[in-house]
Amino acid sequence: MTLRQAQGERIGVIGAGAWGTALAQAMASDGTAVLLWAREAELVGEINAHHSNSLFLPGVRLADPIRATRSLTDLAEFPVLLVVTPAQHLAGVLAGLPDGPRDLVLCSKGIEAGTGRLMADVAAEAAPAAQIAVLSGPTFAHEVAAGLPTAVTLACAGGEAQWERLAPVLSRPALRPYYSDDVTGAEIGGAVKNVLAIACGVVEGLGLGQNARAALIARGYAEMTRFGLARGARAETLAGLCGLGDLVLTCSSPASRNFALGKALGEGLSAQEALAGKNSVAEGAHTAPVLAALAHQHAIAMPIVEAVNRLLLGEAPAKVVVAELLARPLTTEGVRL
Repeated sequence: MTLRQAQGERIGVIGAGAWGTALAQAMASDGTAVLLWAREAELVGEINAHHSNSLFLPGVRLADPIRATRSLTDLAEFPVLLVVTPAQHLAGVLAGLPDGPRDLVLCSKGIEAGTGRLMADVAAEAAPAAQIAVLSGPTFAHEVAAGLPTAVTLACAGGEAQWERLAPVLSRPALRPYYSDDVTGAEIGGAVKNVLAIACGVVEGLGLGQNARAALIARGYAEMTRFGLARGARAETLAGLCGLGDLVLTCSSPASRNFALGKALGEGLSAQEALAGKNSVAEGAHTAPVLAALAHQHAIAMPIVEAVNRLLLGEAPAKVVVAELLARPLTTEGVRL
């Protein structure tokens, strides 16, 4: 019996998509009891009866300590909840969770459409008694579920005291968190990289080569940093796992949903066609318009983000959007607020 089992430790995970299920699997890998909330009754039944999630994480046998529920009330007494709902549904889901003094660890990446709020701000309003943390970094769900080595940023609004409370609870031999108190930086890195991953997928779909992709990652990182600094993030946060690390991963593999969306756009599909019939959310498609609007509102130069937004809106085909980027005025390299 592990120390966690002996202490009767429990962790709740809200959201049984691929990432939520993978996190549940990681948390349960040492025998910790995990209660996984899912919206779909059929999925709850499958997880409890067959220890599988064929809808979002096929081919993975889920650990025995994982149980599923459709009732958020069942999670009300859990001291730690990992919240892994799509960013645009966070407020609605948390509205159904009884408020209480607990740690809410936000694991979704995005910006709320309509308000431009980061997820920590959304959660703080919906759950005022909770203390907020953000878990973000270069993570593919199938690798985490398989127990492959992964490192993440755990940004704690409650500072070192919250970190000292959460780090022993969330760390596993194959899942290593690094501390930060820069919640804004962790959130911005995770949100912006999804949009940039779409752009890198477009480069792949158009067959523009590795030189172009590398250049886009570098210039995209400059946009991420420019936006982050303007919003109060720290440069070192954006240079870490939750910024540059996550950017490199999602801009380099078709396993990224956002990269796959961009590749389809580059190959000539419309956004509507590329997104049709998908179980999982390509969050960058929701983030691009609000990010482009925020950049325009605050006079922050983000030409790659603007180009992705135009492409998603169907204002121009991929070849035209890329040509316009290449025709921008020559300038110096760097962030330059």
